[in-house]
Amino acid sequence: MSMIRDLRAAVRPSLRKDGISYPSSTASYDTYDATRDAASAVVDCAVYRDGARLECADALTPHEAMLEVRRRGGFAWIGLHEPTEAEFAGIAAEFGLHPLAVEDAVHAHQRPKLERYDDTLFTVFKTIHYVEHTELTATSEVVETGEVMCFTGRDFFITVRHGGHGSLRALRRRLQEDPELLAKGPSAVLHTIADHVVDGYIAVADAMQDDIDDVESEVFSAPSKGKGSSRGVDAGRIYQLKREVLEFKRAVSPLLRPMLLLSERPMRLVDPDIQKYFRDVADHLTRVQEQVIGFDELLNSILQANLAQAAVAQNEDMRKITSWAAIIAVPTAVCGVYGMNFKHMPELHWRYGYPMVLALIGGVCFAIHRTLKRNGWL
Repeated sequence: MSMIRDLRAAVRPSLRKDGISYPSSTASYDTYDATRDAASAVVDCAVYRDGARLECADALTPHEAMLEVRRRGGFAWIGLHEPTEAEFAGIAAEFGLHPLAVEDAVHAHQRPKLERYDDTLFTVFKTIHYVEHTELTATSEVVETGEVMCFTGRDFFITVRHGGHGSLRALRRRLQEDPELLAKGPSAVLHTIADHVVDGYIAVADAMQDDIDDVESEVFSAPSKGKGSSRGVDAGRIYQLKREVLEFKRAVSPLLRPMLLLSERPMRLVDPDIQKYFRDVADHLTRVQEQVIGFDELLNSILQANLAQAAVAQNEDMRKITSWAAIIAVPTAVCGVYGMNFKHMPELHWRYGYPMVLALIGGVCFAIHRTLKRNGWL
């Protein structure tokens, strides 16, 4: 919590006439360089004005980008990947970010959410990546999660990404090819990221549908000829797939309310023309949520059916064992009687007694076997 105390002291704003909060410091704003420690975490930093990226001879630091924005307008878009506390503390002080949001952005593992701190919107997205696999096993990783945290201000947009996937480079290039949309400001970037994340959910849902269909077909497929009834599939595979669906659900379900808020509630930091596009994102997210809930319920049914098939197979095994025990009981009983070696026993000294007993045993066993087989016990 030492970082929180330090940041609270650093971000106490001194309001100027233009209404913009600057970090309190003994140094002047023009000489203050709080972002010098963040260079290793910064993936990209650029200034956008009228929908176009300003071309600079050298890469801008976050401090230089904000100086350019304050002087000539536009907004700065700063992208970071897994910054440490020390790397992010300077940027947090530079932009007056709230300490609680900064703590969430640095340590990650947050639920998708939307929070407002003064003149900044803090949004958390869970990114989902489908892990390709040739065969689903009880230890297969089906989905891999990451996080993208977004700080949306009036003249800046900061993304903090966690995880080895979900790079925003391609998205940034694609957005730069649409200057009319980019001219709407930071809220346009927020919408584009939200749309990109939800599109990823749709792709993952389609891929997981194939895995679930394969497991379902295997569980309910007819047994091969001569192999008896189906014993189902490894329950560990179904359970592992259910766990991955639950991880997917944790990313999708909490995000629906933030998207509805962005699409329905007027916000100063969201351009009215952009707000209507969040409705489309919310619609797509609702569809994915319904799919994921359906996956969860379907896997419950598949798991129960698989366990029922295993129980039926065990009952059939016990029935076969019981049938063979009944057949074996006949020679056991006869041989047990004649094995007592009493002196006076019927037919003991008869010449045809031995083959007669063997024939009797064989005939009775054959009759029992035929009857049990006709009734489906063997």
